[in-house]
Amino acid sequence: MGINELFQQELAVINVGIPPFAADLRRQGCRVVEVEWTPPAGGDSELLHALDRLSAVQEQVEAGNKLAWQRMSEAQPFLEGVGTALAVIPGMGERMLLHAGPPITWERMSGPLRGAVIGAILYEGWVDGAAEAEQLAASGAIEFAPCHEHNSVGPMAGVVSPSMPVFIVHNRTHGNYAYCTLNEGLGKVLRYGAYSAEVLERLKWLEHELAPTLHAAVQLSGGIDLRSILAQMLHMGDEGHNRNKAGTSLLLRVLAPLLLQTEAARGVISRCLNFINGNDHFFLNLSMPACKAVLDAAGHVPYSTLVTAMSRNGTDFGIRVCGTGEHWFTAPALPVEGLYFPGYSAKDANLDIGDSAITETAGIGGFAMAAAPAIVQFVGGSAADALEYSNLMYQITYGENALCTIPALNFRGTPTGIDVRKVVETGILPNINTGIAHKKPGIGQVGAGLVKPPWACFTQALLELAQ
Repeated sequence: MGINELFQQELAVINVGIPPFAADLRRQGCRVVEVEWTPPAGGDSELLHALDRLSAVQEQVEAGNKLAWQRMSEAQPFLEGVGTALAVIPGMGERMLLHAGPPITWERMSGPLRGAVIGAILYEGWVDGAAEAEQLAASGAIEFAPCHEHNSVGPMAGVVSPSMPVFIVHNRTHGNYAYCTLNEGLGKVLRYGAYSAEVLERLKWLEHELAPTLHAAVQLSGGIDLRSILAQMLHMGDEGHNRNKAGTSLLLRVLAPLLLQTEAARGVISRCLNFINGNDHFFLNLSMPACKAVLDAAGHVPYSTLVTAMSRNGTDFGIRVCGTGEHWFTAPALPVEGLYFPGYSAKDANLDIGDSAITETAGIGGFAMAAAPAIVQFVGGSAADALEYSNLMYQITYGENALCTIPALNFRGTPTGIDVRKVVETGILPNINTGIAHKKPGIGQVGAGLVKPPWACFTQALLELAQ
């Protein structure tokens, strides 16, 4: 068709990537279909060069990703007991406090993390008051280290002290372990930076009564299959991060008869069951180490571009990648967009914090929101948004989890194995749903919402992988 003939009939235009062009055509009465498009890596020449360098070793990259994916897929995390942090966590010191996120010093810690550190010092009895605890924390006499660097994870502030009880999760396929504290419940709790007398009292009850009783029950079980519970809870409306009602209920079904078989007094068993039953988030502190055990099995695979950790300390966001081992790629943490409890607003909120994004890294949480549409009532959005969030994540992941499936997507496996290359190439960032902590220590949770990692974490990782 000649150019003159073309303009003698009604035009139907497909516009790629430049919205003002489409707007101009519409003003002239032309039918326009818009295609969202941006250049790979946003057109950044340095990033494009890095992607080209990785393409030149595509066979090695694919082999590395295939091996890492195989290890993730074959992992079998089992709850095998409850122990004391100092006794079971590798490298845990007598004057060490673990925390969520990448490494950080006291001077740079956010309010909720500082509050949790003060609370942990008081819990250990190292000093008598909050002012003295703050002085001790600033003195250099305490060693601070990320949970992730000690086979552990912690929600929100994520602080773990030597005397705290921790779940012991064993990946029976590959032999590695992961650890996490017991969930305290909602409200004013240590993980949100609260350290009042009632918080410390509850922590001591967890240590002296709940932990040993649960350990005795788990020993009778021979180990509790956490991956099986994760798979079932996705079919029951949970996504494994901010919604764990079904997971906690399934765990309680396993534990209740075992607790009755222990030698614990009836009153002790009753208190333990009531505490778990009244805490819908109790299973979160098991879904997290289960995901950690799965992802650690895939660590240190040369050439692999898959992410093994996403974590935040309230100041910085950090990721770790298979092909670069234990190295952190960090950038400033971002604010969370979400819903706030009555009386609070965005001006009260701390920046994104917690190790709980390990769930998204493993393909659940914000990646599995299509399985839990009711979660939007807690974090914001609509049921349609929940479906869209999950569908979008397939574009930046290596594969689909055959064990964790989403009924609303015709039982499609959850999008799993975040690929640094795909994130940078498409510009699509991982979706994380999370709680929101007050920026001041001691107040606690003020809401929940959605957040994305900083773009810079992934560009740094890509450039390092290209080397």
